[in-house]
Amino acid sequence: MKRLKAVPRWFARRFGYARLICLLLLVGVAALRVADPAPIQEARVRTFDNFQAWSPRVKTIRPVTIVDIDEKSLADPKLGQWPWPRTRIAEIVDKLTRLGAVVIAFDVVFAEPDRLNPGIAADFFPELDEGTRDKLKALRSNDEVLAEALRRSRVVLGESGGPDVRADLDKTLPVTGLAMLGEEPQPFMWPYPGLLRNVPVIEHAATGRGLFSIPPERDGIIRRVPMIMRAQDIVMLSLSFEMLRVATHSDTVRIKTDPGGITSLGLDSFQIPTDGNGQIWVHYANHDPSIYVSAIDVLEGRVAPEKIEKKLILIGPSAIGLNDIKTTPVYPAMAGVEVHAQVLESVLTGSILTRPYWGIAVEFGGAVLLGLLVIVFAPQFGAVTLVVFGALFATALMGLSWYFYTQHRLLIDFTYPMLSTTAIYLTLIFANFVREQNQRRQMRSVFGQYLSPVLVEQLAQSPPTLGGEEREITVMFSDVRGFTTISESYKHDPQGLTQLMNRFLTPLTNAIIARKGYVDKYMGDAIMAFWNAPLADKDHQINACEAALDMLDRIDRVNGEREQEAAHGGHVYIPLKVGIGLNTGIGVVGNMGSDLKFNYSALGDSVNLASRLEGQSKEYGFPVIVGSATAMAVKDKLAILELDFIMVKGKTEPEVIYAIAGRDDVMFSERFQRLRNLTIEMLAAYRSRDWDEALAAIARGRKSDEAKELTKLYDLYEERIRAYQQTPPPDNWNGAHALLSK
Repeated sequence: MKRLKAVPRWFARRFGYARLICLLLLVGVAALRVADPAPIQEARVRTFDNFQAWSPRVKTIRPVTIVDIDEKSLADPKLGQWPWPRTRIAEIVDKLTRLGAVVIAFDVVFAEPDRLNPGIAADFFPELDEGTRDKLKALRSNDEVLAEALRRSRVVLGESGGPDVRADLDKTLPVTGLAMLGEEPQPFMWPYPGLLRNVPVIEHAATGRGLFSIPPERDGIIRRVPMIMRAQDIVMLSLSFEMLRVATHSDTVRIKTDPGGITSLGLDSFQIPTDGNGQIWVHYANHDPSIYVSAIDVLEGRVAPEKIEKKLILIGPSAIGLNDIKTTPVYPAMAGVEVHAQVLESVLTGSILTRPYWGIAVEFGGAVLLGLLVIVFAPQFGAVTLVVFGALFATALMGLSWYFYTQHRLLIDFTYPMLSTTAIYLTLIFANFVREQNQRRQMRSVFGQYLSPVLVEQLAQSPPTLGGEEREITVMFSDVRGFTTISESYKHDPQGLTQLMNRFLTPLTNAIIARKGYVDKYMGDAIMAFWNAPLADKDHQINACEAALDMLDRIDRVNGEREQEAAHGGHVYIPLKVGIGLNTGIGVVGNMGSDLKFNYSALGDSVNLASRLEGQSKEYGFPVIVGSATAMAVKDKLAILELDFIMVKGKTEPEVIYAIAGRDDVMFSERFQRLRNLTIEMLAAYRSRDWDEALAAIARGRKSDEAKELTKLYDLYEERIRAYQQTPPPDNWNGAHALLSK
């Protein structure tokens, strides 16, 4: 017992009580996700509802037409109140068939014989003579008339699953074959104890039968529709899925399962991902009145043929009195028959929403990982920083979830990781606030007797520390070419020289800071900066290169302004030209100096190489030269050009160096491709010691339109090659050129 008590005390002394409390809180929220209570589920599905409301499915095709049992049809004396005589329904089926309907499906059930069947009607009139009564009873029933119309077409009848009604099972009806891969799927299917079927004469005439029942969710919103169900212990396809089966002439449904449930359903032409219960998340489009045609218009021949030809036809009600109105994420009062149409459109266009099986693991693991990261790192920051990062973090989570929805149609829940991490955040914010207040109070107490209140307050707000760490950084050195000549022109105007330095150092500095760089120091007209410290930046190489290109753009603007000023003022204009060296590698970063004065800076071999590269920019004729690690990190985003294989003085390992020639617009231009090919051709011959071919490549290059950019590079290599022709390099020469100066 003593040992158990000692562990929390030791942990609290080492890491703080706030972290201990947050670890316990993290365990609690993890357990809450495993239990997945109703409020957690509600927050999750409401998020998915909002996604669909903000960005519903965009219709690209309209493969479904709804023959609507609408108010207009009910008001017409030819049809009248529902249910209509089945002879009229047979007429509608025949007309749809003649117009070229692919499959016709009913979102209604004919559970009882037609009350207008001649035999039944005969018993309604007691004054009929027996002869007339016998003649009526001898006539075909309306159900038989409808059955004959069904036989002439391809019709799927709707059936309803429910808790109470149990039909007498007809074992002579055809059964759809099931090919199962994995676990037994029946236990995962949505169960209905009862089944409401059509009258037998109609059932036997139909091509297929499907359940149109849609189980509602807790709040009554239809988000998921089962594609396969168990009704009265019979495996039944949904109405829409049965339509697809009939339309594709498929005799068998392929069911894939794993220990977590059903994963997909397949026909000859379709593979449909589902959740564990065989349901799909419907990707709703906005309510579309254009897919509706009135039943009376079909009967009267007033429907354009293209509305029916080669279409999947659903016959169902939208009339309010028939009580088939559903609430969906995109529309509060959608006819149930349109929900089936939305399912068909989603499947046929391949735009089904999916809640992937790994989504829960990602959400759970993400919440735990992010919670641990917050626990570990958040106490190192101030309360305001925590709030800002918390807002950015929440925005990033929402953006990631939105990205998965819009780009991949995946439903990944951000609410649970966000809520759990927010709870930990709030706890740490409060703890951090208390800790900072205690530290400031202690600082004021210690130094308040011999420092001014203003200095004490500054010391309390940001106490200085010394220290360093190893980290991959991208280092920049920049320098103004020929600045000595420029400064000599200001020897009688030191204020003017100062203003000039401020004028070009300011935009260069702004370019670095805008690209997340840290300006280490100014050395006269030179700047040293680096990326990925003190703040981490996973894109530090590209940000550094973009900053270098921005610096060139900004110095061009400064030169343009100075040229105009020189023209108006009548004085000499000397343009400013900047050389920049960039290199990526491991460096030591931190507060360096003495106890009295120190600066956040960087040291290391990678820093030295960046300085050397800056000095070589004038030799190769390109303003931005980078090391190989930087170049390889940005090669797919910027136009890079290999320049040389050099041995820097003081180093034992050679380095391939590159020029940054521009952004992606340059990279994909034909002109740059020719420039790069010319350089590759020359370098290949040079490194293989084929001096004549290298000189020939240079000669060809000088004749090209790109010769101006390569003039200095060609001059440099031509001078080397002439020297090597006189004095060849040693046999073990690897193509590297040793720099004689720093």
